[in-house]
Amino acid sequence: MSEPVSPGESQRGAPRFFVGCGDDESEGPEDMDDCSMRTDMELYEDDEDTDSPPERQIVVGICSMTKKSKSKPMTQILERLCRFEYITVVIFPEDVILNEPVDKWPLCDCLISFHSKGFPLDKAVSYAKLRNPLLINDLNTQYYIQDRREVYRILQQEGIDLPRYAVLNRDPDKPEECNLVEGEDHVEVNGEVFPKPFVEKPVCAEDHNVYIYYPTSAGGGSQRLFRKIGSRSSVYSPESNVRKTGSYIYEEFMPTDGTDVKVYTVGPDYAHAEARKSPALDGKVERDSEGKEIRYPVMLTAMEKLVARKVCLAFKQTVCGFDLLRANGHSYVCDVNGFSFVKNSMKYYDDCAKILGNIVMRELAPQFHIPWSIPTEAEDIPIVPTTSGTMMELRCVIAIIRHGDRTPKQKMKMEVRNPMFFDLFEKYGGYKTGKLKLKKPKQLQEVLDIARQLLLELGDGREDCEIEEKKSKLEQLKTVLEMYGHFSGINRKVQITYLPHGQPKTSSEEEDTRKEGPSLLLVLKWGGELTPAGRVQAEELGRAFRCMYPGGQGDYAGFPGCGLLRLHSTYRHDLKIYASDEGRVQMTAAAFAKGLLALEGELTPILVQMVKSANMNGLLDNDSDSLSSCQHRVKARLHEIMQKNMDFTEEDFDRLAPTCASSLVNSMKIVENPVTTCDQVYTLIQSLTSQIRKRLEDPKSADLQLYHSESLELMLQRWSKLERDFRMKSGRYDISKIPDIYDCVKYDVQHNATLGLEDTLDLFRLSRALADIIIPQEYGINKVEKLDIAYAYCLPLVKKIQLDLQRTHEDESVNKLHPLYSRGVMSPGRHVRTRLYFTSESHVHSLLSIFRYGGLLDEEKDQQWKRAMDYLSAVSELNYMTQIVIMLYEDNNKDPSSEERFHVELHFSPGVKGCEEEENAPMGFGFRPASAESVGPSFPVQNDQKQTDPGSLEDLSRDELDRAAPLSEPLGVHRRSPLIRNRKTGSMEVLSETSSSKTGSYRLFPSCSRQSPEMKQSGLGSQCAGLFSTTVLGGSSSAPNLQDYARTHRKKFSSGSLSYKDAASPIQSASP
Repeated sequence: MSEPVSPGESQRGAPRFFVGCGDDESEGPEDMDDCSMRTDMELYEDDEDTDSPPERQIVVGICSMTKKSKSKPMTQILERLCRFEYITVVIFPEDVILNEPVDKWPLCDCLISFHSKGFPLDKAVSYAKLRNPLLINDLNTQYYIQDRREVYRILQQEGIDLPRYAVLNRDPDKPEECNLVEGEDHVEVNGEVFPKPFVEKPVCAEDHNVYIYYPTSAGGGSQRLFRKIGSRSSVYSPESNVRKTGSYIYEEFMPTDGTDVKVYTVGPDYAHAEARKSPALDGKVERDSEGKEIRYPVMLTAMEKLVARKVCLAFKQTVCGFDLLRANGHSYVCDVNGFSFVKNSMKYYDDCAKILGNIVMRELAPQFHIPWSIPTEAEDIPIVPTTSGTMMELRCVIAIIRHGDRTPKQKMKMEVRNPMFFDLFEKYGGYKTGKLKLKKPKQLQEVLDIARQLLLELGDGREDCEIEEKKSKLEQLKTVLEMYGHFSGINRKVQITYLPHGQPKTSSEEEDTRKEGPSLLLVLKWGGELTPAGRVQAEELGRAFRCMYPGGQGDYAGFPGCGLLRLHSTYRHDLKIYASDEGRVQMTAAAFAKGLLALEGELTPILVQMVKSANMNGLLDNDSDSLSSCQHRVKARLHEIMQKNMDFTEEDFDRLAPTCASSLVNSMKIVENPVTTCDQVYTLIQSLTSQIRKRLEDPKSADLQLYHSESLELMLQRWSKLERDFRMKSGRYDISKIPDIYDCVKYDVQHNATLGLEDTLDLFRLSRALADIIIPQEYGINKVEKLDIAYAYCLPLVKKIQLDLQRTHEDESVNKLHPLYSRGVMSPGRHVRTRLYFTSESHVHSLLSIFRYGGLLDEEKDQQWKRAMDYLSAVSELNYMTQIVIMLYEDNNKDPSSEERFHVELHFSPGVKGCEEEENAPMGFGFRPASAESVGPSFPVQNDQKQTDPGSLEDLSRDELDRAAPLSEPLGVHRRSPLIRNRKTGSMEVLSETSSSKTGSYRLFPSCSRQSPEMKQSGLGSQCAGLFSTTVLGGSSSAPNLQDYARTHRKKFSSGSLSYKDAASPIQSASP
């Protein structure tokens, strides 16, 4: 290979772009100064001089039309490619390509060349023969890509599914001589019949005038597709007859859901997929506020990933775009475009440059004697240190996550007996199950019509004993259903339950006489929408959650989460996201997915494409109004204990806190006398409502906009209802309203603090103490009840989790390949299975009960488990974004039947930090305590051989270095943590704590987890392992730097994290 001219002699470590020239330095007037003249300063400004370095540079030549070589995606990728120390990029000028002979073209060692309109492909092929560079995209197959017949032939040859088709070849001189028979609603081509709708494509791939013909039953005519012009990509035509000149491919029309999937490969092991609205839908190109076509993120199935690999290899195009149609449960390739890049995805630009650079270095570095350590494929094997410090392969991650911050949930119950309600119940099949959920606009309208009708009859002064519904409740039903001016299931819903003997009496209920006979319990729910803060929490946690996964070596060392993104894009990540049918839960799941996978754009398309609604068989939903008999008994007992107007006695402590949970005992000590505390709460609510009324009378604040578009009037409605409902006519308190009071005051303290209402913090503290008793104990007071209620809530979920773990184990039980050797095999290979379940508080409480009281391990025999249980009992509230994470590892070196083959970890975090940091907030042990090389004495080391004293919670809490500031203070963003890089050999960096370092760390979710202010190397190497309190080392371009984010948004979130593991755990056996 000839020595390249000076473009290759760029100063080491200061990569530049060049516009190249030929061998002869004096070929033309443009070359008078220097043939390596940099004419594209828009790409790189450079002040350094250009002394020739001793090292030889690898020259990558870009040979394409200027429109392509100077496009934004190409520019972004080449900028990143130049960061490789030994790579220099030379862009061939279009003038040279078109007008100079190939022996005058610039020299290069690697050629990226591709055809587009006007490009002389023949000359590029001649150049490649002459210079023999490494070809990123093969040039000869690019002739095939220009002919749709050849594309379909190659696809068929490779066994790739494509629509049923036939080719009609017309001789231009004798167009009428062809095998085409046209009927009214079909065509017959070469004896093959295609009923309408069918597609007619010109055989030349450069001709984008594709027509779709519709049957007369659908109105006939045709849709004419063309290359995008402005905001149109197709237009409807009344013409129903096919074209009579030219050669075409006829194929059956595929009924997709209105989206086309575009797949972009970079080598056989990487593909980025996105969907756009099908141009056949209405021809209107959906564009965002910046005028770019809207693309939706898409996850490819295992078979689609295999198709991407086959297409890339069959057409010998490393960088290759093709189109998929998803129809009838199958995926069909309908077009292969050859060289094409994703637009506007920083993550893709990073990945593409990294892969291309590695291909170039892998192929050329040895012959150039360049000292370059070739990254092994082991980069893709998710091997990490476990909590016990051993190295194992991560196989499965399961997370159960509570939704993010929401507006206060509001609820009204009323017993109804009017025949109109019974008719409605029957109409929608309520008698089948005895329950009915109404969310659709039409259904809610019918409920509103009944309420209006009954209020009208009451207003007429009829003393109709049939209308027993209380007027005030009917008015409230009408008011709530009339809110917003339109119906949406995310805003409101009505649940109706059949009561064969009417409403049962409870101990706290007024002792008025009850009418016998069946009735319906109508429950109206509204509010509870995910707030903007909730979206940010979910997205940021998603981003932080990437650090659960290993990876991110080389150029990406120190960018948290790159391992997951790479794992995901290289098909080795099997991800499914489930959410209950609540709007707030679904939007949390979508926001989390956006952060986790570095997606861009709105949440709705992400929700539609990626979040599965899991409301089947109660997996994540539950009808909290159909309580089990055990729950009714528990609630009645709670009411009875909390109605005593005296200080809690020893007997009360035994009755209410038999599990001796420290958070519960502390709350009972704060409350002392439940009735007196309720009196204080009631007085504070009265004070609050009177303050809001005064504000409303003040003309200055009448139109005041509160958080999330709430008005003062709506705020007053919220609190007035609680004031009415909390204290009953009998003078006793309705204890079931305490969680709602806490919910409302927490929301106002957090979001409406600017109102400056007096006594809200007192109300917050008192209602929190009461709520910390009521909420956890509603899920059972003693262990037996807790398990009983937990099973009722989440048995389907527990079974599903068990199945997820077993399936991972069984996936490759036959002919299991080591990941190193599974590359290039005709199967998508081993992967990490991730299952994310988004749900509400009830499921998280229930699942924790099963882990705590289900007999997994014995606290008396296992110190680590005891520490974990002590931590759980110290947690008083499962706040928004609470997570339970289960991680399954496999040690391939152990015998498959050995108990040491698998390792299961449980991680827990009580979610975002509350409105004010408690002094006695429990401290977690950090994400990977045992695998960190401890520097300071404050970090507890946990492992099985040596039970070192971890230090008490009090010891940990004295570590002032890492204490999170209370929310009332403005967020101080600390300086960035230093990253110690010794070597780039592995996949995980573990955080340790040191008391000597003065550097703080900005913690995304600062609270219970004692995360490190300093990075420290573990056995394997270089990647941040923070879980929910991430230490930020500088963001990659695909994910914004969290510190900058915090600076602009001034948000504060928190989360602790706890991990525990024991070698004797029964769930770590060979079949988890």
